[in-house]
This record gives sequence, structure tokens and C-alpha cells, in this order.
Amino acid sequence: MRRRFLFLLAALAASLAPALSPAQESAQSRANVESGARDGVLKLLPADSVTEHELTIGGRKIAYTATAGTLDLFDRDGAQTGAIFYTAYVANDAGADRPLTFAFNGGPGAASAFLHLGLVGPKVLDFGPQGRDGANAKLVDNAHSWLDFTDLVLIDPIGTGWSRTVKADDASNYYNVSSDAQSIAKAIALYVAHNNRSNSPKYLLGESYGGFRAAKVASVLQESQGIVIAGAVMLSPLLEGQLMFNADQFALGAALELPSLAAAELDRHNTFDEQKQREAETFALGDYLTTLAGPPPTGASAAAFYGRIAGLTGIPEDIVARNRGFLGNSFVKHSDGGSGAVMSPYDASFAAPDPYPESDYDRGDDAILDGFTRAYGGAFTDYARNMLGFRTEMTYSLLDSDISRRWEWGGGRGGSRAQASASDDLRQLLASNSAFHLLIAHGYSDLVTPYGVSRYVVDHLPPSLAGGRVGLKLYRGGHMFYTHADQRAAFTADAKAFYTTRPASPPAD
Repeated sequence: MRRRFLFLLAALAASLAPALSPAQESAQSRANVESGARDGVLKLLPADSVTEHELTIGGRKIAYTATAGTLDLFDRDGAQTGAIFYTAYVANDAGADRPLTFAFNGGPGAASAFLHLGLVGPKVLDFGPQGRDGANAKLVDNAHSWLDFTDLVLIDPIGTGWSRTVKADDASNYYNVSSDAQSIAKAIALYVAHNNRSNSPKYLLGESYGGFRAAKVASVLQESQGIVIAGAVMLSPLLEGQLMFNADQFALGAALELPSLAAAELDRHNTFDEQKQREAETFALGDYLTTLAGPPPTGASAAAFYGRIAGLTGIPEDIVARNRGFLGNSFVKHSDGGSGAVMSPYDASFAAPDPYPESDYDRGDDAILDGFTRAYGGAFTDYARNMLGFRTEMTYSLLDSDISRRWEWGGGRGGSRAQASASDDLRQLLASNSAFHLLIAHGYSDLVTPYGVSRYVVDHLPPSLAGGRVGLKLYRGGHMFYTHADQRAAFTADAKAFYTTRPASPPAD
């Protein structure tokens, strides 16, 4: 019954998605560009730009072709509804069976420039020695580009980057879980068809909501497009909303968040130690969880309990006690005592001056998301124009918070993020596709998507599905730990090992 219900939902979403065959859409797309027949804001999009480049990785020169272009979307009547911007990097003379990775960010509302210039592309944005100088950031060759072991296609969902609908009001049709996955799956199918890559092992890479999106897109590709994904890499993913967005209300959510707060406190004092971190994890799912789940402690027991939490997190004991051990957002202004600094949920070890010290609440922009990482937008615009030859007067949308506010999570507009779940998708993918394998990566001190939640999800997958096919890797730093060069290098090495290792097939009955 559940699968039939999901099928009906997919069919309903498909009514909003393009219905022409890839060959028909390819011909229509070329005709539109050549005749200048695009409507609305899409008139600002130029023809695809193809350029040749070279990158040295580990002493080996890789010649590659870069394509910056668009994939046109059409409705059932053949009228163009939108265009999805993408950037592809294909190693020359590497063969049509080379792994091919489709990457996207999250938000919802984020363009792929974060992953593009932060992790996998041939260029990376260097934020200086301290890793936080957006004003003087510079593009440099990426010695850890994933071009070393896979071709890349970076996709911007509708409303982000230079991806737009013909009519501005139609963009909201894509601002929901199902239609978003359908449109990204369609773009992937079009790219595969246009470039004869059906023989390539295909992977998905998604960050944050993009990790959640990867699970949904993989399912849609398999069910609606006949494309079976070999594997997925989820970076700081949203997997279970009910465990992430209720940490200030429910004991389990708080317990899964606590280790990230402990890691941040260790990092702030340059004392991070894996043994200490494991002790914090044990406490979180032991005494901390059981105490929060019961009546509040009193007397000496309360003092000892709240004192231990304060010692782990740096949050003053009186604040901890006032919240009965549920820390919620109290870490933002209280983690470092009276320092006058605020912490970012994107990296709880990241301290910045408090613009509103007179307020008990965090009222300012986030120092990471709204600070130095915004430089990815301007850097990508310049890079696309001057190095990739994609010149347009359209504004590049790096991160549109309005998309996130309008996103439909499954319960209608305004539905709760806590409804979001990818666990069933992962189970179905692992059960139906013996080749599918998964790598989940997290920064220790990420409070947006705490690593404890992903560990909980992985630990509760049936061993018959997850054994040898699902891995969880942890790195120093937060949500975008790849802004630190050493962590970017470590993650890339783990990803390369993931790509070159095929999971063993389950035994025959």
C-alpha cells in the first residue's frame, strides 16, 4: 500500500515535470538557442560554452573539457517551462565508462557553487590562512579535485544559480520535495542521453538538504528514468528531521546533538581528542539521555549532572540548569562564557563578535553562512564568465532564503521540516540495488545537521542491507568542514577509496 501511495505521488509530481523524450528535448533545446526563441528571463542565457583545460593532481596532468550550459525543461505540450544550469568536467581520453558524479547543494535554495568551488571542482576558493577571509578570497588550482577519479556534473536546481522558469510565478511549482527530485532526475537523464554516458557508473553527491535530495533523486531515477545509481556521497546530510529539529524538546534529539557541542568545546581550546569525544558520545546516549527522559534531578544529583554538561560544552552551569539540560540554541551566546562572542550553528567552534551583546537572543547574521562563504557567489560568476566563457547578464543566485521559506515538505505549504525523512528511501535503494553503496560525511562540530543523527540512522539500518555498503566518516570542523584544506584533502582521499571499492554482492539464495 505504501509503495502504491508513493507511486501515485510520483505520478502526480510528474504532471508538473517535462514529458518529452531526451531526443525530442535535445532537438527542441538546440532550436530554441539557435533561433533565440527562449521566452522571459531565459533570453538572457547564452548558448553552452565548451572550453579545454588542464589540471595537475599528484604530479599527474589531467586534460579535461569543461561545459557550462543549460538543460531545457518542457511541458507535455512542448512549451518550454524552464532551464537548469549545469557545469560539467570530463577528463579527456578517459573512456565512456569512467565514473560520472552529479552534484548539488541543499538549502533548499542553494546553488552548487559551494561544492563546486569548495570541494570537487578544478578550482577552489582559498579563504586565507585562517580560512575565513571572504573579502580577499582567491581562486586557486584544486590539488584535491574529484576529477582525479570521476567526471563531474554540478547542477543548480530551479531558482538557484542561473536556473530559472520561463514565468517567474511558475518557479514555486518546483519548491517541494517531490517536484524538485523529479526535475533534477530529468536533468540527469537528459545529460546522460545527450552525452552518451549510459555505460558510466553514476554517483550522486549532495550537501545538507542536498544529501536528503540525493536519496529522493536516486529513487526517482530508478523508478521513472530507468537509471540505476551506483552510489551516493552525502555531506552533512539531513536524514531524519524529527531527530534534528526537536533537540530542545525531546531527549533523543538532545542526546544526538550533545556530542557536536562537546567537540566544539574541545576545538575552541585546541584540545580535541578522539578518546574524549568517544566519552562524550557514551555519556550522551547513556546518563544524559536517561536523565533527560525522566523527571528533573534534584539536589546533589542535579548539581553533578548539570556540572558535567557545563564542563563538556562550555555553557555556564546556571544556563544548563535553567534549561534542564536541554541546550537548544543556548550554545550560540553562552558557549564561551563572557567572551562576548557568538557561535555559529554551522560550526559551533567558530566564534565571531556579537553584533547585539545587549540581547539574550541571536539576532545577527550567521558568521559562516552569511559571512565569508557568500564569496562563493561572486567568485563563481567571475570564473564562469572569464574562464568557462559563460557570459550572461542574469544575476547568479547563490542562496535564496525565500525558497527555503516557501518550501513544501510534504504536508502542504508551511509544513514542518520535522516531517522530512530519507531513511525509507535508503532502505529501498539498498534492498533493490545490490550495487548501491553510500558514504556519509560529517564535521564533528556541526549543529545544523549533527553527526549523531546520521550515526543513529546508520546504526538502525538492517545489517543485511548496510553491512559493508554504508560508511560514516567524521572530520574536524562544521557543516562545511571542506573550507579547511587539510580536512578537504582527508575527505577527498576517503571519497576516492569509496569510488574505487565496489561492495560485495549479497549471496545468492
